[in-house]
Amino acid sequence: MPQDLNNIRHSLAHLLAAAVEELYPGAKRTIGPTIDNGFYYDFEFAPKYTPVLEDLPKIEAKMRELLPTWKSFDKKETSAKDAKKMFEGNEYKIELITDLEAKNEAISLYQSGNFIDLCRGGHVEHPDTINPRSFELSRLAGAYWRGDEKNTMLTRIYGLAFNTPEELKAYKEQMIEAEKRDHRKLGKDLSIFAFDEDVGPGLPLWLPHGTVIIEELEKLAKEKEFEYGYVRVRTPHLAKESMYKKSGHLPYYEDVMYPPMEYEGGKYYLKAMNCPHHHKIFAAEPRSYRDLPLRLAEYGTCYRHEKSGELFGLMRVRSLQMNDAHMYCTEEQFDEEFRQVNNLYLEYFKLFGIEKYTMRFSTHDPKRLGEKFVNEPELWKKTEDMVRRVLVESKVPFVEVANEAAFYGPKIDIQVWSAIGREFTLATNQVDFAVPRRFGLTYTTAEGKEATPLCIHRAPLSTHERMVGFLIEHYGGNFPLWLSPVQVKIVPVGEAHEAYAKKLEQELRKSFVRVEVARAVDTLGKRIRAAETMKIPLILVVGDKEIEANAVNVRTRGKKETETIPFATFLENVEKQIKERAS
Repeated sequence: MPQDLNNIRHSLAHLLAAAVEELYPGAKRTIGPTIDNGFYYDFEFAPKYTPVLEDLPKIEAKMRELLPTWKSFDKKETSAKDAKKMFEGNEYKIELITDLEAKNEAISLYQSGNFIDLCRGGHVEHPDTINPRSFELSRLAGAYWRGDEKNTMLTRIYGLAFNTPEELKAYKEQMIEAEKRDHRKLGKDLSIFAFDEDVGPGLPLWLPHGTVIIEELEKLAKEKEFEYGYVRVRTPHLAKESMYKKSGHLPYYEDVMYPPMEYEGGKYYLKAMNCPHHHKIFAAEPRSYRDLPLRLAEYGTCYRHEKSGELFGLMRVRSLQMNDAHMYCTEEQFDEEFRQVNNLYLEYFKLFGIEKYTMRFSTHDPKRLGEKFVNEPELWKKTEDMVRRVLVESKVPFVEVANEAAFYGPKIDIQVWSAIGREFTLATNQVDFAVPRRFGLTYTTAEGKEATPLCIHRAPLSTHERMVGFLIEHYGGNFPLWLSPVQVKIVPVGEAHEAYAKKLEQELRKSFVRVEVARAVDTLGKRIRAAETMKIPLILVVGDKEIEANAVNVRTRGKKETETIPFATFLENVEKQIKERAS
């Protein structure tokens, strides 16, 4: 019978720590959780004894040597005093024990073989039954203790683990393909974005090719939002402290906001979220039930002071442009509004060829009201029931997760899988029943009374940064024609054919086709290969025959065969594909 994969991975984290302790006496172990493809364990090593990548096979061999001797995991509960004595000299374990003691939580130990560790549990019953070829150590990295850059830098050893060797092999093959599609590598190779030390970490510079992609995404969003009845707004990049206190983002999100700027006797913060600004726009004019639903949309630029160790290409940045919108509606309008947002997601998924997705429905924890979540138990139950009902009626795939809601209401995070099966958290859809009331937002009902609207936050195209990063990897840089930075490359056979190439370029530009001419400064073959390397969808080769027939020889990306067609036919086809955003 298959064993729980998470328990296998947890057991192997213990095994890794045991192997390291045998091979590196004096190494201090800290924590070793499971992750979505395996496990890791963080250690503090003496500088001259810190392992390098080449040492991983040795540690892995030691794990396989120990594995047959681990027959079970035996649990023992102990006092904080005894636990601290056991881990004397390891300040990391002592800190964890002290935290458990302060929370009055049980302190449990688990032993297998000669190895014993502080642990809450969750292992396989018989670790020696784990297939020794279904795991391997994959890489090393630096990691701050508890993710705080003020703390000691530790060495993190990662491992991969699956139920069978075949699953491990399949995953590794997928990762080889993923490495080829890594948005950081392709982003540089295709001149999409750059980072610069003088600008600062996590602050991407969009190069011309990347800017094209952004503008095409924004154009798409504006068209769809116009179709769905949104109106567009613009808001400043900073605001006074008082607004963020009123919204409740201070102190909930203060740790990811940039430090305040002192100015004219007050404090100003760089905008970390658009919603308070949109609430102020709602409040700027009297509203009636006839004005609702009101849908305010903006590609708003936000700034978040993510920890340096958590920055990752375009996926985790400090400057982000969010496909944000806030819908203000009555309770009776909620179901239809929430359903419309989900429908918009589905339209985008179809356009981008996203076939696998799920909605991650995050609810609150009743035990943490007033701490992590606003203290409105009745409204939490009511709005969570409303969201759940719409999800069920819409028949969209979803999973429910406790204790991950926004502080002001339940939310949905959209998990999508790229063309090679990599999972991304791409978009969000949130309900806010608390903040509109804090801002005193009201509308006049049909009966002439004042009422507070519900607010739905949504960002179906995520941020420019995360969306572009996802699309680079999803398409492997082979963007569909409508989204490609350069759509057509014209390659004249020789200098004598450049005038004709320039003429075609002008005609294409009149139709707003993004086109470049590869002048005859290199061989024909070299210029064609350069265009292919940049993954340009359409390459037009023009020589004497093409000039004579007012035609073009078309090389379509991914096809071996070329075809010679009249230029007018080519232009008509290209215009149609771009207009329809063909995949």
